[in-house]
Amino acid sequence: MKNTLILRGTVALILIIHGAGGMFNGGVNAFGTMYLDKVGFAPFGVALAWAVKLSHLIAALSLLLNRYVKITAIATILILITGIVMIHSKDGWFVVGGGRNGVEYNVLLIAVLVFLIRETKTKL
Repeated sequence: MKNTLILRGTVALILIIHGAGGMFNGGVNAFGTMYLDKVGFAPFGVALAWAVKLSHLIAALSLLLNRYVKITAIATILILITGIVMIHSKDGWFVVGGGRNGVEYNVLLIAVLVFLIRETKTKL
């Protein structure tokens, strides 16, 4: 468990910043109404956007406490894959440099979460 502390802490920090980022500037609501509602999730777009952001915070807490790592990592991976399919894949691989908003960030997080799932000794 100690051998994963740096990875768990780093991913938790990323999820907290990413999750909380849009909570205080209207970004979550905008994502829900301006994107999710328009691609077929109306009238639940805002609720779904909030559920995703809150799940990031729950996953971060789970990683920091080293509890329920497998279940929250799996849920986060599913959200990241959905993000790849619905949003990021059309922008290619790169997040910065060779492009913008691509899949590389999500792929890296998925790989780290898979590693943490494999390294976690508990059932959940």
